[in-house]
Amino acid sequence: MAYTPDQSQSAFLRSSLKRSSSGRSLFNTVMTVIAFICGILAIIPLVAVLSYVIIQGFSSLRPGLFTELPPPPLVQGGGFGNAIIGTLVMVAIGALISIPIGVFAAVYLTEFSSGKIARWVRFATNILNGVPSIIAGVFAYGIVVVATGTFSAVAGGIALSVLMLPIIVRTTDEALQLVSNDLRQAAVGLGSTKFQSVMLVVLPAAVPAIVTGVTLSIARAAGETAPLLFTALFSQFWPTGLFQPAASLAVLVYNFAIAPYKNWQSMAWAASLILVLMVLLTSIIARLATRRKIYS
Repeated sequence: MAYTPDQSQSAFLRSSLKRSSSGRSLFNTVMTVIAFICGILAIIPLVAVLSYVIIQGFSSLRPGLFTELPPPPLVQGGGFGNAIIGTLVMVAIGALISIPIGVFAAVYLTEFSSGKIARWVRFATNILNGVPSIIAGVFAYGIVVVATGTFSAVAGGIALSVLMLPIIVRTTDEALQLVSNDLRQAAVGLGSTKFQSVMLVVLPAAVPAIVTGVTLSIARAAGETAPLLFTALFSQFWPTGLFQPAASLAVLVYNFAIAPYKNWQSMAWAASLILVLMVLLTSIIARLATRRKIYS
């Protein structure tokens, strides 16, 4: 059977399309497999670290760890109740300082500042976010520890607030930018001032994303060690005041993990597990907060 020129051209086009479609399908399959393998490789270190900490930590857990003080060397038993309290206190101090400053700084950047000022402030925030945590500890040491003459929980909280601040500013800034301008215009159209529209309309709409940024900053602060070595140091006793040296879980892990005593090493693993669970809890809170979407 002979083909006409039009039929031959049509058959050639169909054959070309089939080959092209087959090539694209093969390329898509290969890239999907590569992406899947890379995703698994990215998860393996996390799973390995978590599984090892959980196995070692759970084997060392006991009720006395949460209610007793760290024991002297070669003494069995003891706990790190003071370190848990110290960690919560210093993170709370850091949050009380950084949350209002960070949120209102982001409000100014998004709602009130000029473009040039906002660019410079965002640039400075990005630089601060990349500063090593030990620098924040040296800074707090210079302005608090040297001034007061003692290591303290307040100095530790100030060091942690320096680390928390850029995270809160960046996440709040991005959250406010996601709020639709229609909400702002509607509030102004109803007679609200600029400040009233921001406080009563824009901020409530961005609360889920702001909570996410706050919880992420708290998770980072809870696991920091270097800043607290310069500011809060460590204590074997229950905290008696905010201007006294304070224990923390991260510093306890550092001190006890390198010690040659089996009991201290066991407590270091248990404290590591508690830190991991604290980070997990804050991550769960962040996920729950983001269930309510920002108004658009």
